[in-house]
Amino acid sequence: QVQFVESGGGLVQPGGSLRLSCAASGIIFSIYTMGWYRQAPGKQRELVASITSGGSTGYADSVKGRFTISRENAKKTVYLQMNSLKPEDTAVYYCNAGGPFWGQGTQVTVSS
Repeated sequence: QVQFVESGGGLVQPGGSLRLSCAASGIIFSIYTMGWYRQAPGKQRELVASITSGGSTGYADSVKGRFTISRENAKKTVYLQMNSLKPEDTAVYYCNAGGPFWGQGTQVTVSS
């Protein structure tokens, strides 16, 4: 069974940092492009960052230069380092491998 377990969210002040983790199981993790998504209240889920099996990365314009995605295939884990956080980054963050399976997400709240 495919599962994703996200962690690392929390409450942080504007300008602060958080590192999210997503542990995958039930898939051959190393061959998949992994993505981090977020969904803010009243908004659609959006792709924030992605990383291919070969390590190529892509970012939404809104987070470029502030967020960094990485992966550790031996641990079947993908990370999202988030720096210079802004209130508009507040959302539930999810990871996904392109299929229909989603985890419970991790809440990120940026507020003073």
